[in-house]
Amino acid sequence: MKVFSSTCTFDYSWDEVSTANWRKYCPWNDKVTHVVGVDTLSRNIDSSTGILRTERLITCNQSVPQWVLSLFGGSATSHVYEISYVDPAAKKVTMCSTNLTWSNVLNVRETVVYQTSSLHPATTTEFTQEAKITALCGGWQKIKNKVEEASVDRFRENAKRGREGFETVLEMSRRVFGEQRELESKRLQA
Repeated sequence: MKVFSSTCTFDYSWDEVSTANWRKYCPWNDKVTHVVGVDTLSRNIDSSTGILRTERLITCNQSVPQWVLSLFGGSATSHVYEISYVDPAAKKVTMCSTNLTWSNVLNVRETVVYQTSSLHPATTTEFTQEAKITALCGGWQKIKNKVEEASVDRFRENAKRGREGFETVLEMSRRVFGEQRELESKRLQA
């Protein structure tokens, strides 16, 4: 098993980040064009804690080498199962995902957390990401290591693009909702 981890700080409040999180796969995010569908399977709020729990199925078109498809079969379309928890009291979003496609060859378990910053809680949000990647190639340790290393490298590249795309979504959300708030304020003053 290999582990990829990353942290950063978004210069946006937790309210902005937790709201924009639901829009990160939107059509105007040109960094996630591989995501072709996001289906909500279930959503409920725990009445005692106020935590929103959501299950989603994310469908992607991956750039899988033809030789891999020839060797293992299947297609370039893949599915990821995600469970998220939004805790408004703790100002924390936790998202756990795992691949469903190719899981007999490679298992990827990712955890992402957006949490209000302890340094600047009103204006910044801390982001942590960890992916545990395990190749399931039987007893061939050398092959397993190579597959896991290549997968971590690819995950690192995708994570960078994902953060860049999310910044775009955050900027657009701030602009759109800022304009809406300004219009509402003017309407109330009139």
